[in-house]
Amino acid sequence: MKVGDVEVLAVADGVGVEVAAEILSRPGVEDAWACHGHHLEADGTLQLPLGGFLVRTAGRTVLVDAGVGPVDDGRYRGGGLLDSLAALGTAPEDVTDVVFTHLHFDHIGWASLDGAPVFERAVHRVHRADWEHFVTGPQRVQAAADTLAPIVGQIELFDGDFTVAPGLDAVHTPGHTPGTTVFVASGQGRRALLLGDVFHSVVQFEEPDWQVIWDVDPAAARAARNRIADQAGATGDLVVAAHLPGMRFGRVITGDGPRRFTAV
Repeated sequence: MKVGDVEVLAVADGVGVEVAAEILSRPGVEDAWACHGHHLEADGTLQLPLGGFLVRTAGRTVLVDAGVGPVDDGRYRGGGLLDSLAALGTAPEDVTDVVFTHLHFDHIGWASLDGAPVFERAVHRVHRADWEHFVTGPQRVQAAADTLAPIVGQIELFDGDFTVAPGLDAVHTPGHTPGTTVFVASGQGRRALLLGDVFHSVVQFEEPDWQVIWDVDPAAARAARNRIADQAGATGDLVVAAHLPGMRFGRVITGDGPRRFTAV
C-alpha cells in the first residue's frame, strides 16, 4: 500500500488459533457468534494472522511490531517473519526502527533470538506505560521481560504522541493495554491507520459492544475502537491490523446498515 510517498507492507510471521467464543463476544449474550459464523472455521475457531508491517519512508525502514517469533505451541505458530522481510528485499540490518503497538507476546517475538537482538542496528520504541506494565512494574510479565532484555540498550520510551519518521506518527490509544499505540501513515492527503490490537476481528466493526478478553481496560478499549471506526468511516481513512484476515487494508463502510470493514 502506498500512502503518498510512504510505503506500507504486510510482513507475515504465522498464525494463531483461538476458540472464537472464548476470546471475543458481547458480554452477557449467549452464542453471540450465531450471526457471524461465516467468519469462523467449521470448529468455531478464529484464525488470527500474526506478523507486523514494514514502513519505508524518507530513507527509514520501520518495522511496526515483530510477530510471535519462531515458536509453535499448538495454538500459535510463527517463524516466517525474517523470510517475509527477505522477500521484500529487507535484511534485519536494514531495519532502522522497530516500534511496538504494545507488548503482548505475539507482537514482540522477533525482538530477540537466542539472547541477542534480531534488529541490532534499530532503535526500538514503546510507550512507557506498556514498558512499566509488562517489564518493570509489580505485575511484570516474565516472558515479555525475557524477550526484551537483550534489547534494553536499544529501547527508547515515549510518553505521548510523536513523529516516528516523516509520514509516520504514533498516537497513544490506551485500552487494550496501557500503552497501546496506533501508528498513522500519511501523505498527499491520505492516511492509513496501523491499529495493532485495537481490533482482533472484522466483527468488531459491526458490533460496537463486543470485547476481547485481553483488553486490560475493556471500557477504554471499546471507546477507542468505536471512536477510530467511526472516524475512519467518516474520513475514508484506510485501516489495517495484523490479526484481520490476510493482514489486508480496508475501509470502514457506514450508511446502509451496520458499520462494517471492507478489504481493498
